[in-house]
Amino acid sequence: MSPLPIAVSCGEPAGIGPELIEACWREVCGTLPFYWIGDPAHLPGAVPHVVIDSPDAAAGVAAEALPVLALPFDGPRVCGTAQPAHAAGVIASIERGVADVMAGKASGLCTLPIHKQALAEGAGFAYPGHTEFLQHLAGVDEVVMMLASEQLRVVPVTIHIAVAQVPRVLTPALLEQRLRITHAALQTQFGLPVPRIAVSGLNPHAGEGGRMGREEIEIIAPVLERLRAEGMDLIGPLPGDTMFHAAARARYDVAVCMYHDQALIPIKTLDFDRGVNVTLGLPFIRTSPDHGTAFDIAGKGLCNPSSTLAALRMAWRMAGGSL
Repeated sequence: MSPLPIAVSCGEPAGIGPELIEACWREVCGTLPFYWIGDPAHLPGAVPHVVIDSPDAAAGVAAEALPVLALPFDGPRVCGTAQPAHAAGVIASIERGVADVMAGKASGLCTLPIHKQALAEGAGFAYPGHTEFLQHLAGVDEVVMMLASEQLRVVPVTIHIAVAQVPRVLTPALLEQRLRITHAALQTQFGLPVPRIAVSGLNPHAGEGGRMGREEIEIIAPVLERLRAEGMDLIGPLPGDTMFHAAARARYDVAVCMYHDQALIPIKTLDFDRGVNVTLGLPFIRTSPDHGTAFDIAGKGLCNPSSTLAALRMAWRMAGGSL
Protein backbone atom coordinates (compact mmCIF):
# COMPACT_ATOMS: atom_id res chain seq x y z
CA MET A 1 0.00 0.00 0.00
CA SER A 2 1.40 3.39 -1.01
CA PRO A 3 1.81 6.15 1.56
CA LEU A 4 -0.55 9.11 1.73
CA PRO A 5 0.38 12.09 -0.48
CA ILE A 6 3.01 14.64 0.50
CA ALA A 7 1.71 18.06 1.54
CA VAL A 8 3.62 21.01 0.04
CA SER A 9 3.34 24.47 1.57
CA CYS A 10 3.45 27.27 -0.99
CA GLY A 11 6.31 29.35 0.40
CA GLU A 12 6.77 32.96 -0.72
CA PRO A 13 4.57 33.61 -3.79
CA ALA A 14 6.89 36.30 -5.15
CA GLY A 15 9.74 33.83 -5.35
CA ILE A 16 10.22 30.74 -7.48
CA GLY A 17 7.92 28.50 -5.44
CA PRO A 18 4.98 28.53 -7.91
CA GLU A 19 7.29 27.65 -10.80
CA LEU A 20 9.05 24.97 -8.78
CA ILE A 21 5.85 23.14 -7.93
CA GLU A 22 4.69 23.06 -11.54
CA ALA A 23 8.10 21.82 -12.71
CA CYS A 24 8.07 19.11 -10.04
CA TRP A 25 4.58 17.95 -10.97
CA ARG A 26 5.63 17.65 -14.59
CA GLU A 27 8.54 15.44 -13.51
CA VAL A 28 6.82 13.07 -11.04
CA CYS A 29 3.08 13.36 -11.79
CA GLY A 30 2.55 9.65 -12.32
CA THR A 31 4.81 8.30 -9.59
CA LEU A 32 4.76 10.52 -6.51
CA PRO A 33 1.45 12.05 -5.36
CA PHE A 34 1.61 15.40 -3.63
CA TYR A 35 -0.63 18.43 -3.27
CA TRP A 36 0.23 22.11 -3.10
CA ILE A 37 -1.39 24.39 -0.50
CA GLY A 38 -1.75 27.88 -1.91
CA ASP A 39 -3.65 30.30 -4.11
CA PRO A 40 -4.28 28.83 -7.59
CA ALA A 41 -4.11 32.35 -9.02
CA HIS A 42 -0.40 32.45 -8.15
CA LEU A 43 0.50 29.49 -10.37
CA PRO A 44 2.15 30.31 -13.71
CA GLY A 45 -0.25 27.99 -15.54
CA ALA A 46 2.38 26.03 -17.45
CA VAL A 47 0.74 22.77 -16.34
CA PRO A 48 -2.91 21.90 -15.58
CA HIS A 49 -4.11 22.02 -11.99
CA VAL A 50 -7.20 20.76 -10.16
CA VAL A 51 -8.57 22.22 -6.94
CA ILE A 52 -9.21 19.44 -4.42
CA ASP A 53 -11.38 19.53 -1.31
CA SER A 54 -9.18 17.33 0.86
CA PRO A 55 -5.77 15.60 0.78
CA ASP A 56 -7.30 12.20 0.11
CA ALA A 57 -8.36 13.43 -3.34
CA ALA A 58 -4.78 14.19 -4.40
CA ALA A 59 -3.73 10.70 -5.46
CA GLY A 60 -6.71 10.31 -7.75
CA VAL A 61 -5.91 13.38 -9.83
CA ALA A 62 -2.11 13.66 -9.48
CA ALA A 63 -1.39 11.79 -12.72
CA GLU A 64 -3.48 14.22 -14.78
CA ALA A 65 -3.08 17.59 -13.05
CA LEU A 66 -1.36 19.34 -10.16
CA PRO A 67 -3.59 18.87 -7.07
CA VAL A 68 -4.16 22.19 -5.30
CA LEU A 69 -5.68 22.65 -1.87
CA ALA A 70 -6.90 26.20 -2.47
CA LEU A 71 -5.96 28.86 0.05
CA PRO A 72 -7.04 32.33 -1.12
CA PHE A 73 -4.49 35.11 -0.70
CA ASP A 74 -5.07 38.84 -0.57
CA GLY A 75 -3.86 40.10 -3.94
CA PRO A 76 -1.97 38.81 -7.00
CA ARG A 77 1.55 37.46 -7.22
CA VAL A 78 4.19 40.06 -8.10
CA CYS A 79 7.30 38.22 -9.21
CA GLY A 80 10.39 39.36 -7.33
CA THR A 81 8.56 41.63 -4.88
CA ALA A 82 7.11 40.22 -1.67
CA GLN A 83 3.70 41.59 -0.72
CA PRO A 84 3.03 42.13 3.01
CA ALA A 85 -0.61 41.22 2.37
CA HIS A 86 0.51 37.69 1.44
CA ALA A 87 2.23 37.00 4.77
CA ALA A 88 -0.85 35.64 6.53
CA GLY A 89 -1.52 33.26 3.64
CA VAL A 90 2.05 31.94 3.64
CA ILE A 91 1.82 31.23 7.36
CA ALA A 92 -1.61 29.61 6.95
CA SER A 93 -0.19 27.32 4.24
CA ILE A 94 2.47 26.03 6.63
CA GLU A 95 -0.08 25.63 9.41
CA ARG A 96 -2.42 23.65 7.15
CA GLY A 97 0.40 21.37 6.03
CA VAL A 98 1.40 20.65 9.63
CA ALA A 99 -2.24 20.06 10.59
CA ASP A 100 -2.64 17.58 7.74
CA VAL A 101 0.43 15.49 8.58
CA MET A 102 -0.33 15.49 12.29
CA ALA A 103 -3.91 14.40 11.57
CA GLY A 104 -2.71 11.54 9.39
CA LYS A 105 -4.02 13.04 6.16
CA ALA A 106 -0.57 13.39 4.55
CA SER A 107 2.55 11.27 4.94
CA GLY A 108 5.00 14.16 5.10
CA LEU A 109 5.46 17.89 4.61
CA CYS A 110 7.70 19.54 2.04
CA THR A 111 8.05 23.28 2.60
CA LEU A 112 8.95 25.71 -0.18
CA PRO A 113 11.18 28.70 0.65
CA ILE A 114 9.77 31.61 2.67
CA HIS A 115 10.94 35.20 3.04
CA LYS A 116 11.21 35.86 6.77
CA GLN A 117 11.36 39.65 6.49
CA ALA A 118 8.12 39.73 4.49
CA LEU A 119 6.41 37.52 7.07
CA ALA A 120 7.62 39.70 9.93
CA GLU A 121 6.53 42.92 8.22
CA GLY A 122 3.20 41.59 7.00
CA ALA A 123 2.09 39.36 9.86
CA GLY A 124 4.40 39.95 12.82
CA PHE A 125 6.11 36.58 12.28
CA ALA A 126 8.41 36.27 15.30
CA TYR A 127 10.27 33.06 14.50
CA PRO A 128 13.84 33.00 13.16
CA GLY A 129 12.74 30.68 10.34
CA HIS A 130 10.72 27.75 9.13
CA THR A 131 12.27 25.23 11.49
CA GLU A 132 11.49 27.11 14.69
CA PHE A 133 7.90 27.69 13.56
CA LEU A 134 7.43 24.00 12.77
CA GLN A 135 8.91 23.13 16.15
CA HIS A 136 6.34 25.41 17.78
CA LEU A 137 3.44 23.97 15.79
CA ALA A 138 4.51 20.42 16.62
CA GLY A 139 4.95 21.18 20.30
CA VAL A 140 8.46 19.73 20.64
CA ASP A 141 11.34 21.15 22.65
CA GLU A 142 14.30 20.42 20.37
CA VAL A 143 14.88 19.69 16.70
CA VAL A 144 17.97 19.07 14.58
CA MET A 145 18.81 20.28 11.07
CA MET A 146 20.13 17.68 8.67
CA LEU A 147 21.31 18.36 5.12
CA ALA A 148 21.07 15.22 3.02
CA SER A 149 21.75 14.03 -0.50
CA GLU A 150 22.38 10.68 -2.15
CA GLN A 151 26.09 11.02 -1.36
CA LEU A 152 26.18 12.43 2.15
CA ARG A 153 24.14 13.32 5.23
CA VAL A 154 25.43 15.97 7.64
CA VAL A 155 24.22 17.47 10.92
CA PRO A 156 25.80 20.66 12.34
CA VAL A 157 25.80 20.80 16.14
CA THR A 158 25.95 24.60 16.14
CA ILE A 159 24.35 26.44 13.25
CA HIS A 160 23.96 30.16 12.58
CA ILE A 161 26.48 31.65 14.97
CA ALA A 162 29.90 33.22 14.51
CA VAL A 163 32.83 30.82 14.45
CA ALA A 164 34.28 32.66 17.46
CA GLN A 165 31.20 31.70 19.49
CA VAL A 166 31.31 27.97 18.70
CA PRO A 167 33.67 26.90 21.54
CA ARG A 168 31.41 28.63 24.08
CA VAL A 169 28.14 27.28 22.68
CA LEU A 170 29.45 23.74 22.17
CA THR A 171 28.61 21.94 25.41
CA PRO A 172 28.38 18.25 26.33
CA ALA A 173 24.61 18.63 26.78
CA LEU A 174 24.13 20.18 23.33
CA LEU A 175 26.27 17.55 21.60
CA GLU A 176 24.49 14.71 23.37
CA GLN A 177 21.08 16.13 22.45
CA ARG A 178 22.03 16.46 18.79
CA LEU A 179 23.40 12.92 18.70
CA ARG A 180 20.36 11.39 20.42
CA ILE A 181 17.87 13.09 18.09
CA THR A 182 19.94 12.18 15.02
CA HIS A 183 20.28 8.56 16.12
CA ALA A 184 16.55 8.18 16.80
CA ALA A 185 15.52 9.81 13.51
CA LEU A 186 17.84 7.61 11.46
CA GLN A 187 16.18 4.60 13.06
CA THR A 188 12.56 5.71 12.75
CA GLN A 189 12.57 7.77 9.54
CA PHE A 190 15.48 6.36 7.53
CA GLY A 191 15.12 2.68 8.36
CA LEU A 192 18.59 2.23 9.87
CA PRO A 193 18.35 -0.04 12.94
CA VAL A 194 21.94 0.67 14.02
CA PRO A 195 22.98 4.01 12.51
CA ARG A 196 26.69 4.59 12.00
CA ILE A 197 27.47 8.13 13.11
CA ALA A 198 30.79 9.84 12.42
CA VAL A 199 31.57 12.76 14.73
CA SER A 200 34.07 15.44 13.87
CA GLY A 201 36.43 17.23 16.16
CA LEU A 202 36.31 20.99 16.51
CA ASN A 203 39.98 21.79 16.00
CA PRO A 204 42.45 20.97 13.20
CA HIS A 205 43.57 17.32 13.40
CA ALA A 206 40.85 16.81 16.04
CA GLY A 207 43.00 18.74 18.49
CA GLU A 208 46.11 16.58 17.96
CA GLY A 209 46.09 15.20 21.50
CA GLY A 210 45.40 18.60 23.05
CA ARG A 211 48.14 20.51 21.27
CA MET A 212 45.61 22.36 19.06
CA GLY A 213 42.76 22.62 21.54
CA ARG A 214 41.16 20.55 24.27
CA GLU A 215 37.49 20.46 23.21
CA GLU A 216 37.93 16.96 21.78
CA ILE A 217 39.35 15.69 25.08
CA GLU A 218 37.13 17.59 27.49
CA ILE A 219 33.79 17.79 25.64
CA ILE A 220 33.45 15.54 22.59
CA ALA A 221 35.20 12.29 23.56
CA PRO A 222 33.46 11.90 26.97
CA VAL A 223 30.02 12.28 25.33
CA LEU A 224 30.89 9.69 22.69
CA GLU A 225 32.19 7.26 25.31
CA ARG A 226 29.01 7.58 27.36
CA LEU A 227 26.72 7.04 24.36
CA ARG A 228 28.81 4.15 23.06
CA ALA A 229 28.21 2.46 26.41
CA GLU A 230 24.50 2.67 25.62
CA GLY A 231 25.02 0.89 22.30
CA MET A 232 25.37 3.73 19.80
CA ASP A 233 27.76 3.17 16.89
CA LEU A 234 29.87 6.33 17.04
CA ILE A 235 33.16 7.05 15.27
CA GLY A 236 35.34 9.93 16.39
CA PRO A 237 36.20 12.57 17.17
CA LEU A 238 37.64 12.67 13.67
CA PRO A 239 39.72 15.34 11.90
CA GLY A 240 37.34 17.36 9.75
CA ASP A 241 39.70 17.34 6.77
CA THR A 242 39.73 13.53 6.38
CA MET A 243 36.03 12.72 6.90
CA PHE A 244 34.54 13.38 3.51
CA HIS A 245 36.47 11.55 0.80
CA ALA A 246 34.63 8.64 -0.79
CA ALA A 247 36.22 5.83 1.24
CA ALA A 248 35.56 7.66 4.52
CA ARG A 249 31.91 8.36 3.62
CA ALA A 250 31.34 4.64 3.00
CA ARG A 251 31.99 3.94 6.68
CA TYR A 252 29.12 6.00 8.14
CA ASP A 253 25.47 6.98 7.60
CA VAL A 254 25.70 10.57 8.82
CA ALA A 255 28.44 13.00 9.79
CA VAL A 256 27.81 15.15 12.86
CA CYS A 257 30.00 18.25 12.71
CA MET A 258 30.70 20.95 15.26
CA TYR A 259 29.81 24.06 13.26
CA HIS A 260 27.89 25.19 10.18
CA ASP A 261 30.54 25.34 7.46
CA GLN A 262 32.32 22.21 8.65
CA ALA A 263 29.11 20.33 7.78
CA LEU A 264 27.70 22.27 4.85
CA ILE A 265 30.78 22.87 2.72
CA PRO A 266 31.27 19.14 2.01
CA ILE A 267 27.66 18.40 1.05
CA LYS A 268 27.31 21.52 -1.08
CA THR A 269 30.55 20.69 -2.84
CA LEU A 270 29.48 17.12 -3.51
CA ASP A 271 25.84 17.77 -4.54
CA PHE A 272 24.99 21.46 -4.62
CA ASP A 273 21.75 21.21 -6.62
CA ARG A 274 20.22 18.23 -4.83
CA GLY A 275 20.80 18.92 -1.16
CA VAL A 276 17.71 18.55 1.03
CA ASN A 277 17.02 20.17 4.39
CA VAL A 278 15.47 17.59 6.73
CA THR A 279 14.20 18.52 10.20
CA LEU A 280 14.84 15.72 12.70
CA GLY A 281 12.97 15.50 15.99
CA LEU A 282 9.53 16.47 14.70
CA PRO A 283 6.65 13.97 15.05
CA PHE A 284 6.33 13.96 11.26
CA ILE A 285 8.48 13.98 8.13
CA ARG A 286 9.60 17.42 6.98
CA THR A 287 11.87 18.16 4.05
CA SER A 288 12.68 21.33 2.15
CA PRO A 289 14.86 22.38 -0.79
CA ASP A 290 18.17 23.80 0.34
CA HIS A 291 17.87 27.24 -1.26
CA GLY A 292 15.96 30.49 -0.89
CA THR A 293 13.21 32.36 -2.71
CA ALA A 294 15.41 33.47 -5.65
CA PHE A 295 13.53 36.72 -6.27
CA ASP A 296 16.00 37.64 -9.01
CA ILE A 297 14.83 34.84 -11.33
CA ALA A 298 11.19 34.52 -10.26
CA GLY A 299 8.83 34.47 -13.23
CA LYS A 300 11.65 34.15 -15.78
CA GLY A 301 11.47 30.40 -16.35
CA LEU A 302 14.98 29.90 -14.98
CA CYS A 303 14.31 27.96 -11.79
CA ASN A 304 16.13 24.67 -11.20
CA PRO A 305 13.75 22.19 -9.51
CA SER A 306 16.47 19.66 -8.63
CA SER A 307 16.55 20.39 -4.89
CA THR A 308 12.75 20.49 -4.58
CA LEU A 309 12.45 17.23 -6.51
CA ALA A 310 15.04 15.70 -4.20
CA ALA A 311 13.10 16.97 -1.17
CA LEU A 312 9.84 15.46 -2.44
CA ARG A 313 11.49 12.15 -3.29
CA MET A 314 13.23 11.97 0.07
CA ALA A 315 9.98 12.65 1.95
CA TRP A 316 8.25 9.96 -0.12
CA ARG A 317 10.97 7.39 0.56
CA MET A 318 11.04 8.25 4.26
CA ALA A 319 7.27 7.63 4.32
CA GLY A 320 7.77 4.19 2.81
CA GLY A 321 7.06 4.98 -0.84
CA SER A 322 9.06 3.59 -3.72
CA LEU A 323 10.23 5.42 -6.84
